[in-house]
Amino acid sequence: MDPIKTTRKGAVLQVTLDRPKANAIDLQTSRIMGDVFAGFRDDPDLRVAIVTGGGDKFFCPGWDLKAAADGDAVDGDYGVGGFGGLQELRAMNKPVIAAVNGIACGGGLELALSADMILAAEHATFALPEIRSGTVADAASVKLPKRIPYHVAMELLLTGRWFDAKEAKGWGLVNEILPSAELMERAWALAELLASGPPLVYAAIKEIVRDAEDAKFQDSMNRITKRQLETVDRLYASEDQLEGARAFAEKRDPVWKGR
Repeated sequence: MDPIKTTRKGAVLQVTLDRPKANAIDLQTSRIMGDVFAGFRDDPDLRVAIVTGGGDKFFCPGWDLKAAADGDAVDGDYGVGGFGGLQELRAMNKPVIAAVNGIACGGGLELALSADMILAAEHATFALPEIRSGTVADAASVKLPKRIPYHVAMELLLTGRWFDAKEAKGWGLVNEILPSAELMERAWALAELLASGPPLVYAAIKEIVRDAEDAKFQDSMNRITKRQLETVDRLYASEDQLEGARAFAEKRDPVWKGR
């Protein structure tokens, strides 16, 4: 059975991790996910992706320890996008929404952290339990202290304790909490809203944010104003840039063409 299911509607792609019983990710599944997300990135007709889990209990518990016991190497070939297909995928300049429909722990939480927005079902729970199995939550160790207060991030990393959707939202990890029955409807509504927006601007925003993460403010501003970032240079020379100004002046909705 294919562990990844995709649903395409207009400019939106839903990617569903569906590996019963728990949606854990082994090397093969990770490589498939990387190919799917790279295909989304490179398809000019797709603008927004949603990633979620099959069923209503698990979003993803992360690394498949049974597969590891059977020989999957922890430092094996995860595919083009690294673990889960997203967290190391280069030039991912389109919005990605994570719809967390249940347990998101370990690499599953890291997968959610790779998205740009996170929606969570009311019953969703989170943890970084790698400490208990004698390993490190590598991507979370890099990302989490930059997303939430340092001491909270370190507590979660060092204890591996569980926390619920309400706490996650309190720390700013989650954008919205929804009843389980409304999660995907809201994810699609948000995705379609984003899909109606200016794709070249989204691309520039994502590249600027990545580029500026460890840079000094003025260095980042210089790279933007001198058009040293590919997406910014493309935006400033685009038809969409002119269309935005014209639509504003003419008091009408802009028509984005992505060029």
